[in-house]
Amino acid sequence: MLPHELGTEALRQSMVESLMRVIGLPDDEDTAREADDVLQSLDARLRAEPTAA
Repeated sequence: MLPHELGTEALRQSMVESLMRVIGLPDDEDTAREADDVLQSLDARLRAEPTAA
C-alpha cells in the first residue's frame, strides 16, 4: 500500500517504522527515499486536517 493510501494513524506508525529503518541503515538511499515519501504524505495529510480551536 502506498503512503498516501493510508489513514492518518497508519501514516504516523509508518513514519516511526521508517525512521527506525533509517537509523538501522543510515547509508541506504532507498530507505531514506521511502521514509521521505511517508513524511511527505503525513505532512500533507496533517496540513489538510482541520485543527482544534
